[in-house]
Amino acid sequence: MKHISFSFMALMLSTTLAQAACYADYKAKQDDPLRLHYGVAEVRGDCSVSSAERQLRQSLAGDGWQLLNVLGVFDDAGLDERKDSAGEYFLRY
Repeated sequence: MKHISFSFMALMLSTTLAQAACYADYKAKQDDPLRLHYGVAEVRGDCSVSSAERQLRQSLAGDGWQLLNVLGVFDDAGLDERKDSAGEYFLRY
């Protein structure tokens, strides 16, 4: 019985960790002509500013954008309040 309880608890913990979403809000620019945008992106893996910076630099560069800075990382709780501000760049990258 203890083996089943331990297995069940391990499964529940891994499911909870797998569902933990991470997002970052950021600012980016393009030159000639100068364009700026604010966006929100999902962060895969480590939920940290440095991980978000690495991922966003690559994603944004593919579309000609340069990452200016990552403002912070957050979970699902902060997602809805940023949707209007991010506009077309909400979860685009």
